[in-house]
Order: sequence, then C-alpha cells, then structure tokens
Amino acid sequence: MTRAHRRPLVGAPEQERSMSDRHPWHSEPAATVLTALASADQGLTGEEAAQRLSRYGPNRLPPRRRRSPLLRLLSQFHDILIYVLLLTALVTTLIGHLADSGVILGVVVINALIGFIQEGKAERALDAIRTLLSTNAEVLRNGTPQQVPAHELVPGDVVQLYAGDKVPADLRLLRSHGLRIEEAPLTGESVPVEKSSEPVADTALLGDRYSMAYSGTLVTAGQGVGVVVATGAETELGGISRLLAEVETLTTPLLAQLNHFGRVLTAAIAAVAAVTFGFGWLLRGYGAEEMLLAAVGLAVAAIPEGLPAIVTITLAIGVQRMAARSAIVRRLPAVETLGSVSVICTDKTGTLTRNEMTVQSVVSAAGELAVSGVGYAPHGGFTQAGVALEPTADPLLLEIARTALLCNDAHLQEQEGEWQLQGDPTEGALLTLALKAGLELQLVRAEFPRGDLIPFESEHRFMATLHHDHAGHGFALVKGAPERVLEMCDRERLAGTDRPIDRNYWQQQADRLADRGQRLIALAFLDGLGERRELHFSDVEGGMTLLGLVGLIDPPRPEAIAAVASCRAAGVRVKMITGDHALTARAIGATMGIGDGQRTLTGAELEQLSDEALRGQVLAVDVFARASPEHKLRLVQALQAEGRVVAMTGDGVNDAPALRRADVGVAMGRNGTEVAKEAAEMVLTDDNFASIAAAVEEGRTVYDNIRKAILFILPTNGAEALTLICAILFGVMLPITPLQILWVNMITAVTLALALAFEPAESGVMARPPRNPREPLLSGFIIWRISLVSVIAVMGVFGLFLWARQNGSDIETARTIAVNTLVMFEVFYLWSTRFILEPVLNRNGLLGSRATLLAITLVVLFQLGFTYLPPAQALFATAPLTLLDWLRITLVAATVLLVVELEKGWLRRRRGAQQRPDT
Repeated sequence: MTRAHRRPLVGAPEQERSMSDRHPWHSEPAATVLTALASADQGLTGEEAAQRLSRYGPNRLPPRRRRSPLLRLLSQFHDILIYVLLLTALVTTLIGHLADSGVILGVVVINALIGFIQEGKAERALDAIRTLLSTNAEVLRNGTPQQVPAHELVPGDVVQLYAGDKVPADLRLLRSHGLRIEEAPLTGESVPVEKSSEPVADTALLGDRYSMAYSGTLVTAGQGVGVVVATGAETELGGISRLLAEVETLTTPLLAQLNHFGRVLTAAIAAVAAVTFGFGWLLRGYGAEEMLLAAVGLAVAAIPEGLPAIVTITLAIGVQRMAARSAIVRRLPAVETLGSVSVICTDKTGTLTRNEMTVQSVVSAAGELAVSGVGYAPHGGFTQAGVALEPTADPLLLEIARTALLCNDAHLQEQEGEWQLQGDPTEGALLTLALKAGLELQLVRAEFPRGDLIPFESEHRFMATLHHDHAGHGFALVKGAPERVLEMCDRERLAGTDRPIDRNYWQQQADRLADRGQRLIALAFLDGLGERRELHFSDVEGGMTLLGLVGLIDPPRPEAIAAVASCRAAGVRVKMITGDHALTARAIGATMGIGDGQRTLTGAELEQLSDEALRGQVLAVDVFARASPEHKLRLVQALQAEGRVVAMTGDGVNDAPALRRADVGVAMGRNGTEVAKEAAEMVLTDDNFASIAAAVEEGRTVYDNIRKAILFILPTNGAEALTLICAILFGVMLPITPLQILWVNMITAVTLALALAFEPAESGVMARPPRNPREPLLSGFIIWRISLVSVIAVMGVFGLFLWARQNGSDIETARTIAVNTLVMFEVFYLWSTRFILEPVLNRNGLLGSRATLLAITLVVLFQLGFTYLPPAQALFATAPLTLLDWLRITLVAATVLLVVELEKGWLRRRRGAQQRPDT
C-alpha cells in the first residue's frame, strides 16, 4: 500500500512498521477494501489514476545506490598493513631512496588491483527483483478494460488476471473463478495456491492469505479480478527488496582473523622498529638516517606483503575446484567460510525435493498400492504389500487412472528426452499415474470426449467433468478434496460392483496418508447420465461412487538424502526451513534424516517467541514450517547469535534476505530466481544439495592450504626481521637491504607458497568436526613452528653473511649470499610444509607434487637472474657467486628440512599421529 493510504488506515508512520505489520487487507470484505481505497468495481477514472500516479509515484522498486569503481578500488587500500607499507614508502621517499619507494608502492598497487579484480561486478540483487515485476496489466479505467504499463498502476486500480499473467502489484481479490497462483518464489509453497475473494483471518500467514494476489507471482489457472492495495516498494516483493538492502553482510572468519592478525602485527612492528631505532641511534652510534632506513627495512621484512595475494589466489583455485563439482562461487571469501560451516539451513521445495509432484500411493476399497518412480517421467510401477502388480490385472486401478486422466486440464509431453508439463503440477502427477498404468493419454481422451466442466474453485473444492462414450452413454467424473468428495458419495467401488461406503475406513486411510506428508485427492464417478450435454452442481452433489484416494508428494532427491548424512558425519547440522505445511515438512524431514520426526516449529509459533526464546529453540528444532522471509532471516540471525557459522540454501525470492545475511548463501542455478542467485555467495549449477557437501570439503581443504601458506611465509618474514635486529645488536652492516627483502617476500616466497594452494585434501578432512571460527589464526603450534624455522634460517643467513665478510668478500657479494641462503631455506622448507605433521618421505613429498617442482624450478631461475643479470645487479646491488658459494648455501639451507622432520617425529610421538596439530 502507498504511504497516503497506509497512514490513515493503519495509524502509524511507515518507518515504524515492518512487513508483517501492513494493513490486513486479506481479512476485510472486498466492499470495505474498495471503500477504503476510494475505488469501485468499475475501477478508477483516467483522471483519478493520473492524479494518483503523480502523487504516489510509479509502480517500481526504487533504485539502489552503487559504489563507483573508484570507491571500490580505493577500498582495497583500507587495510592496516597497507597503511604501514604506505608510511614506509613515504619515509624512504623523504630520505631519498626512491627505488625502494617505487618498489614498495608497486607492491601496494598490485595487491589492490588483485582485490579489485576479484571483487568483480557489483551486486545486482535488487535489479533482479525488479525483473519479476509485470510489464503490462489489464485494468478497468472508466469501466472499460484497457492495457497499461504495469509501472502506471496505482492503489485503487481494478486489475483483471488470466492464466499466464504475472501479477503486477499486490491485489485484494474481488472475484475469482478457478484462480490458482504459483507463489513458490515468494512463500516456498510447492504447488499453486487456490485463491478466493472471501476474507481470511487477520493473523493468517503470507501463504494462507487466499484472498490476496502478490506482485511478481504467476497465475497458473483460472481468472480473477482484484483491486490494487500496494505498489512498488510497498508490496510484499518490495518489502523483501527493502529487507535485502538492509541486511548486514557479515565478514568471514578468515577475514576477521586476518584483520586481527594485521592489527597485532602492526603494533608489534611499530614497537620493535621504535626500540631498534632507539637502540642503534642512541647506543650504537648509527646515524638517524641510517637507522630510519633500518627501521623501514624491519617493517618491510616483518610485513608478509605476499600473504594477501596468496590468500586470494588460493581462494581462486578453490573456486575452480568447486566449479568442477557444480558449485559456482561468486565471492571469494565464501570458499574458506564453507570450511567452518556448522549449520546448513535449507529450503525444501526444489532444494531437498525435486519440485515435481509425484503420486506415491493409491488407496481403493481393496487396499493400498504403492507407486514407484519420481517426477513426470512415466517410469515406475505398482506394488501391493511388496508384490509387483500388473495394472491390467487390477480393473479398479485402471478406473482410478482413467478418472485421473479425464478429469484433468494439464498436458504432458516428452521433449528431447524430458517430460514437460503444461498446467498444474498436481494434475501433471495424475497424468503420469495414468501413463504408468499403461493408458495412452490421447487415445483415452478421444475414446471418452469431454462434454462439459465444473472447474475447480476453492468455494466447492472439487472439479467435475462430463464425458460420453461413442455409444452415447454419459457419466461424470469428480476429483477434489477428500472430505468434500466423501460428502458427495454414498457408495464405493470394489471388484467391479458398488457397495455402501465405509466412511470410517476412508477416514482412517486419509489420516494415514496425511501423516506421511502426502497431499490427498479423492476420485469418484457417477454413471447413467445418458445423452445429457450439460453438467450442473445438482448432478454431482450426491449419489456418487468413490473410486479411491491418491496420495501425492514432492519427492526428496535421493542424492540429497545421502548428502544430508554426509554433512551429519562431518559435524554439520542440517535444518529445513520451508513455507510448506508442518505435516508435509515433518514427513519430508523424516525421510531426509532431518529432525526427530516429531518437533516442528511453525511460523505462527515463531512469531510468539522473543529473540532470546528463539535462540533456545533454534538449536533444538531442525524443521521449521510456514516460514516467511522475516522468519528465515530471524532463524539465521538466531543461529549466528549462538556462535554457529550458517550456510543458507534457497531458490526463491523469499530466500534472498536470509541468503544475504548467512555466512554463506547458496542459491540454486537451474530453478533458482535471479534474486536468489544475486543475493548468494555460491550458486549450484545442478540444483543438487549433494554439491554442498562437496563444497564444504573443498572449503576445508582451502583453509588447510591457507594455513600451510601462512606456516610457510611467516618464517621468511621472521628470519628477515631477526637478521636485521641481530645486525643492529652486533653493530654490523645490514645483511639484506629493504629492496632485497621485497624481492624475497613478493617474488620467491609468493611463487613457492603458490604451490601449496594446489595441495589436495588431507586424509579424513570430512571426518573431523567443523573448526571453531573463533580459534586464532596463529595457534600455539603455528607460533612454535614459525619461531623454530625463523631461528634456523637466521643462524644460516647471518652465519654465512659474517663468514663471507670475514673471508674478504665485499658487501654486495656477502648480501647476495645472504639472500640466496634465505631463498634456499624457503625451498627446503616448502617440501616439509606440504604435510604439517606427516613425514615428507612417507607421503612421497619430494616428488609427489608437480606444482611444487614447478615452483622450485621457477624460483631457482629467478635467483640465477637476480644474481647474474646486470639489470638485477644494478637494481638490487647483487654480485655473481661461485659454484663453491652455491654448495655452501645448499648444505646450510638443507638443515631446515632435517630439523623440521625431526620435530614432526617428536610431535607425533608426543601427541599421536592422528591428532590435529592446530588444536
């Protein structure tokens, strides 16, 4: 509803009212609604419509603000470690070391460009919602029907709806004739909803407001007339759009850890650099400019400049691996977040289920038959008490199937190997039942042509058709709600004859099927109508013979059942949040292995809970039914408040706010709306819940590889910083210059660390529970390993530097030896880092990775160029080395592999080979 109509009727400012607090048009009589909107059955006049359009604005969703590309680029520099690097570039510029400044700034710009490119295109979620709005509408203006652009609709317009129309605004229905509307994208309801002009309860949830037609939904059958009560941003669709825009996007666990690490590291760098500067200037007698350059070198050494690029590239490789497993990741950090997911909240329709209604049970007076096969493809058969049954051997089954076929308006045909439905999903399932029974659709319809029809309407809850055979014998067929059809029947069919109906038997059968979550359709017939060509309500109100009940369900995906079990084994809890009815949701949940088959929380019950009470319920209950968009969002927020890392799957517009809020939003690629895809971090190309389990495995692998990269890179930074500190403490020249440090950090360390990004999953990666997102990035074990390797490298680098100086080498040669020693330490340490605790030889670590061998080859070539090429010698102040120099460097650097492998053995004996090292 627009603002002008909303305030006097509701009595509160717009900003104080939520989506669920809108005026309850659904509970008011149609005449009252028309009066409140100053409208009439004949609609508005053209003049009044124009005035309202000028006053209230077009029926469009307001455009959202976008960040310009420049702002997105500048945001890449908003990082505390980047600030430190920019400060060091400024200092080196002020003291005249322009080459150092240029390289430092180059590093900063490269990192920013990588982040900018990976962030990619801006969010288009709200634009996608706009595409759901109808482009044209048929309205009554001056009492005459006319086509107008949908954006010109105003409150009070009277709109006519026909099958195939997209509802152009929120409407209060005035009249309906067999009107059914597909609301799955908005409510999650798996079948079209029967609509009526009769008011419903004020407290009715969105999916139960049968007197309303909502913007963006699709008319599948029948006709209707409604008055516009809300346009643009005031529609339910607009409310979701607004909710989506207001939802806070959470940072990922890894980004939070990296930010914390950056703050701690910056504080440590500042403190150590200040102490080092003061010590060298005041106690060692170094000049201020020299110590300032040393402090800059220390800052550059301690900052892992290549780490952001390594993290980004490792995530990107994870994206490629997931794409090969049908999961497209739209935002890089989501890859790592998947590894820490502890709860998956999933929609039912189309996600856990096939979104194709299927007959599973047929009940007659002779008993129950089970029907195999799923979807609209006529593959499957019939069994009774576990014994296969030929349809031709059961005349009553054939009568039921023939009735399901003839009393039916849907069409089913095979196209390119897939069965395509035109019409209502429930009627499509009945046609498939007939095909499984061996009936030819066109032949049967030709044999018993239809003469007349009473269409299904919610007021009488049945559909009736009149047929004749070619001998002129007339009969009526009826299908509808069991309780209504039972009222129309006084007899039941058994063994080719009719007998008095046993109502207790049929009620028990209906209750039993309903307890399985099946939707029920009753089928009946009336014979002896002769040559009659018209069918009236009085003809079928009584005296009919009940043939049987049909139980339908939107069947679960078999692979999704296995995926739920896999997630449970990995310590990931699965919760189903659906707009469907509680009984159906509970039955599907039990089939999927979700929940205990008993406890279900409905949207109405959820409305009564405070946020604190909901936090207590959300951990105990796994099945949530009749959930609105706000409910889904509250559930995700409640789980996050309990410290859970939440992945939310969905495919409808109603899922978008929760997808945006979740730590990882997962949308369906085939049947999902564009709104859901744009709100999600990940899209499944096969709409298969099973792909999520694979994505979780890849996410855990990516996180493991990032930790390995950190375990590899930080000792290099530690060794560089300690080398500079030792030089100042002992009063010797710096073994490595800031420019050489940047070469090591950005070229050799990054190249080698990239090899770790290609490492496969560790054994048992899906057998361990999700990691705690609050666990520190640098655990006690990681800090110990970094310290150990840093000390080993410092001893080798500083020792060979001093040895070279004492044996008459000039400073350029000694520094070249020091840099190459540090790089060779990285090479040998890389082999060991591939496996955190397992011995490298036991896992074929020396030769088992092509990526490792390629990275080492490249680094050796880089170092040869660094050492011998004249341009590199001029830029980095290096000098050529002898073969004996290289032999000493290699022997000294190899000690890190030996020491770390010995440390692994000691840790395995202490902790046990199966225990994780990062606890």
